[in-house]
Amino acid sequence: MHHLREGHGSPLVLIHGVGHHGQAWRPVMDLLHDEHDVLACDSPGFGRSDPLPAGVTPSVWAYADAFEAFFDEQGLDRPHVAGNSMGGAIALELAERGAVRSATAISPAGFWTAAERRYAQLSLAALARMPQPLQPAVLKAARTGPGRAALLAQLVKRPSQMPFDEVVATLTDAFAAPAFVAALKAFDDYLFEPGDLDQGAVTVAWGDADRLLLHGRQSARAREVLEAARHVTLDGGHVPFHDCPEQVADAIRTTVAAAAHRS
Repeated sequence: MHHLREGHGSPLVLIHGVGHHGQAWRPVMDLLHDEHDVLACDSPGFGRSDPLPAGVTPSVWAYADAFEAFFDEQGLDRPHVAGNSMGGAIALELAERGAVRSATAISPAGFWTAAERRYAQLSLAALARMPQPLQPAVLKAARTGPGRAALLAQLVKRPSQMPFDEVVATLTDAFAAPAFVAALKAFDDYLFEPGDLDQGAVTVAWGDADRLLLHGRQSARAREVLEAARHVTLDGGHVPFHDCPEQVADAIRTTVAAAAHRS
């Protein structure tokens, strides 16, 4: 699994959402690498990571398996994790398994109705299935202010704060991601169930301008399902790393501190 690793301290693994890549966490990494050994990963089939083995459906549960194996490979004993969107769901599943010390889930998948899930799938499918002849024009538009704003409308609250190069890299990696379409399809069977999850070491953070996994509906549902967890509203969109990196970092710090207090 390809990853960026820097810093020192207790290990913290960062997991991106469907169609994205680990480098999206850069603004948050810059705030945490003095406190943690931070690993920002490309999930299998995204970014620079190879897909899951042939025949393995790229579901949230399969990705949780892959991250558990990654922890073993890296010698990480129950690291802290933070995840966004699909990565948030993976983080919660890892916490449910007891594989991590704490989990910070940012706009996590799995708290949707069937209609809300389908809306998110259709929204992202336009990117996942972008015809190759159209891709250069989309990348060209991404290098302009209006194009960046239009392309990021569902995902980011302040598109102007996201560098052009990162927008282009995000789109380029999304177009090339072999797991994108299948991972979207795998959401058909996914709802988060808390089971025996220790919610005291869990934070759910949601951007107030999330227009993909709708803040007003799904964050409220998460509060009902995970009533003993910590819930935070961020001044950002679905992917808030450039909108409000300090708030994201603070949510992670608070979760880590809560886990330390419980141990």
